[in-house]
Formats: sequence, C-alpha cells, structure tokens
Amino acid sequence: MFDILVYLYETYYRSEACPDSEVLIKKLSAVGFEEEDISQAIGWLSDLSAATSQLSPQDQQQPAGDSGFRVYAPQEFDALGTEAIGFLQFLESAKLLTPAHREIVIERAFATNDYPIALDKLKVIILMILWSQGKEPDGLMFDELFLDDSTEPRLLH
Repeated sequence: MFDILVYLYETYYRSEACPDSEVLIKKLSAVGFEEEDISQAIGWLSDLSAATSQLSPQDQQQPAGDSGFRVYAPQEFDALGTEAIGFLQFLESAKLLTPAHREIVIERAFATNDYPIALDKLKVIILMILWSQGKEPDGLMFDELFLDDSTEPRLLH
C-alpha cells in the first residue's frame, strides 16, 4: 500500500490532479500494482479524505505547537512506537505539524494495522496528509521527511 501512496505523490503533484477511483484503479493496475494493495490504498485515501474534510477552518489555522502536551494512551504508544511519537513531537515543537494534523496522522497510522509503525511509513502518512490538502512541506519538514535513515544522525547543536 505504501508503495502506491508514494507513487501517487510522485505522479500527481497535486491531489486534485489525481483521477477518480475507477480510473485510478485501472492506471495503478496497468502500472503493475497488486489488486489487494490497490484496494487498501484507495480505501485508506478515501478515509483520509473524510478525515481531512472534517477539519474546521479553526483546526487548520491553529498554530502548530500551541496546544499543550499530548499524552498518548498505552495502545497508541504500542501502535506508534517511541520513534514515531518522538518524530511527531519534533514536528509539533518545530511548528511544522498542527495538533489537528497530528491527530489525523495517528488515526491514519492506526488504519494501516502495521504496529509499531515504521518511521518511514509514518513519514509517508504525513506527506499524504499534506498532499491531500494541497500543501507542500516546507524546507525543514521536507528534509526530515526524506532524510535517509542510513546517513549520519543530525546533531542538535
């Protein structure tokens, strides 16, 4: 499923350019993706669209990092893992992720049924949320989303 999501991001610069479900299914199948993966990806994207459409203008305009501290329930902690939670907290503290978007990230991570979620998959989820709303990640977020895990870790100073 994640390969399909990355393919969509790379192929359709804006989510509005993405064809409707029937045409998309045919195109993805023609490219060589498996029917089960296509079905999962289309369902996941439909649910993402439903979640982001419920955001109020206040939710979208709420400044990132200004909502206090998020406490994770034990089942959230188990599903996300320490690395993913740390990354979410980093994005929020850097004011790159709003609290409303964080909650959608968590909900969409749960929808993958892949626990604990790998950091590279969480980054794809974040990218797809931004993509679905027609937003581009800024320079810092783009670097963090695409930083190769095999490179040297960055120092904080």
